[in-house]
Amino acid sequence: MALLDSDVWSKRFFSDGWRAAAAEQPVVEPATGDQLGTVGLATAEDVARAAARAAQAQRAWAAVSPQERAAVLRRAGELFTEHAAEVEDWLVREAGSVRSKAGFEVGLAVGECFECASLPTHPQGEVLTSEESRWSLARRRPAGVVGVIAPFNFPLLLGLRSVAPALALGNAVLLKPDPRTVVGGGVVIARIFEEAGLPAGVLHLLPGDGSVGQAVVDAPEVRVISFTGSTPVGRAIGERAGRLLKRAHLELGGNNALVVLPGADVHKAASAGAFGSYLHQGQICMTTGRHIVHESLLEEYTAALAAKAERLTVGDPAREDVALGPIIDRRQLERVHSIVTESVAAGARVVAGGEIVGAGYRATVLADVRPDMPAWREEIFGPVAPVIGFSTLEEAARIVDDCEYGLSVGILGDVGTAMRLADRIESGKVHINEQTVGDEPNAPFGGVKASGTGSRFGGAAANIEAFTETQWVTVRPDIADYPF
Repeated sequence: MALLDSDVWSKRFFSDGWRAAAAEQPVVEPATGDQLGTVGLATAEDVARAAARAAQAQRAWAAVSPQERAAVLRRAGELFTEHAAEVEDWLVREAGSVRSKAGFEVGLAVGECFECASLPTHPQGEVLTSEESRWSLARRRPAGVVGVIAPFNFPLLLGLRSVAPALALGNAVLLKPDPRTVVGGGVVIARIFEEAGLPAGVLHLLPGDGSVGQAVVDAPEVRVISFTGSTPVGRAIGERAGRLLKRAHLELGGNNALVVLPGADVHKAASAGAFGSYLHQGQICMTTGRHIVHESLLEEYTAALAAKAERLTVGDPAREDVALGPIIDRRQLERVHSIVTESVAAGARVVAGGEIVGAGYRATVLADVRPDMPAWREEIFGPVAPVIGFSTLEEAARIVDDCEYGLSVGILGDVGTAMRLADRIESGKVHINEQTVGDEPNAPFGGVKASGTGSRFGGAAANIEAFTETQWVTVRPDIADYPF
């Protein structure tokens, strides 16, 4: 039987096994509108039951030996490798991923599992000094039940990068994927860990709308919420978590800058800029949303970027070899186009693209852009590259930071100049001589300002900080003497 055989998950959700759902929803292929299957939806009552069961199962899972937990994570990584082609097919059809992006995402999922397999045996605390005659220790303990709310754009990776470390560190997880990508962002993860031998009750898949997400946040058993998504929704979750005295790790939006320094190789810079802006149709929080180019290269760079954009084909990645697939749904497609048309009406010039093609959008380059235009100010989440010039390093730094977001920045050109610029800007990530999109399982990931609450994923230090609590422990050789 295939890993994702619909007989297993159709009209069901995963909570102590695959349960029949009271409500259901079609799985729609964004490129064609075809129905790929039917998923079951959870309710707020289902979330409450799952949270109670997860809290019970978590205690037993935390007591499992570190090597046993590590073995489950390693087996999950092996299963992702064995079923890579099947998982990639779902990411192509359900999420509109081009084949190379789907393969990249599955590869990162494999790496995430293997990287997290080291967490159970990683040092879990430190020995402290004490003024008393005792041992004093600070040890990390599982947080308990973790709620994970994930988006549609990299549905597998952006759910797994919280699910895998949380499980590895002894937590139970409630996973709520985006309703548009329940299979790639939920069913895949549930089936992989089910086959990997994760005990029943430790992981729950709870698809649904915002009311289900709110129920996950509100469940008293949930102690940590890991959310990846838009800044407005992240703010609401952070406010609600704060009132409930829960930790919320928020990885939010971005309007990321690529700075092209004087003397940079224009051909290579345009290639980097095109990749940063057009990978997965620009539907990535790290997408290059602002191209800031030295005035000496502005005209040449804009032309080179436009030439690359014109060569990028748009279509159905499941049936054609295309560079850009569909935008996730019609509403978002029309939003992308409206941002372009509003900016053109305000004086921007379309150098390439600017058109809807079926369910997709042509790779677009905008020149004569001003900082007050929506194409420059907003996170577009589409394949649009606005270009603006600068004259001095001070001006470049000011333009980069004149943005509510602070997720990722790429700087292309002389390394010494790039280093000086990097020291002057606010960003969770800075990539010198690379574009803005990058991720590795062992690297901390997160942003500042409206991009989130800092690096909350990636690597042992960030993952342990995110999904455990610190407990102080003291030990004396005998019962202490007290004056009472």
